[in-house]
Amino acid sequence: MAYARLGTGATAVGVKTKDGVVLGAEKRVSYGGFILSRRGKKVFKISDRMVIAAAGLFADLQTLGRILSAEVRYRETLTSMPMKIRAAAKLLSAILYSYKSFPFLSEVLIGGIDDEGTHLFVLDPVGSVIEDNYAAVGTGATIAIGIIESEYREDMPMDKAFDLVVKAIKGAASRDAVSGDGIDIAIVTSRGVEEKFVPLV
Repeated sequence: MAYARLGTGATAVGVKTKDGVVLGAEKRVSYGGFILSRRGKKVFKISDRMVIAAAGLFADLQTLGRILSAEVRYRETLTSMPMKIRAAAKLLSAILYSYKSFPFLSEVLIGGIDDEGTHLFVLDPVGSVIEDNYAAVGTGATIAIGIIESEYREDMPMDKAFDLVVKAIKGAASRDAVSGDGIDIAIVTSRGVEEKFVPLV
């Protein structure tokens, strides 16, 4: 499903399969019609089996990544157990809701794998949480979600899920002027998190 657009520009995509989750986001950082940077990282590793990808105000995305990473590490240290993906999504939801009077300008995808299986959650700026098999957020979401919906299958292998995320973001970047300059991808499986960069050519 596609979610509300934010004026700062970005496209982030997530796809869940039975074997793992693939999340990706393009690298362009823009404000209005101005491209501030072509090297922005909008995919953040939170733990060995958990990743977020986001669209919105770049400083807010970085801050949310740092806050969630610190909170997850703290709770895992206290309990000596890995945090479940659903629990991390609810934690991030509570963090976002606590700032609802002055919200983070962000849309966040959180994905990962735990002993319950694979998960992909979508959160809006005030902490609404939706679990889904695939999602796209940001200004390029409308284009990206159309590509995903036409090809997604729950039983697709991880390499096909990777290709689909890349195709969706490339399609969005080709039509959305504030998305582009390469794609950061995180592949989350039971073996851990693998990060890749895909150039846009």
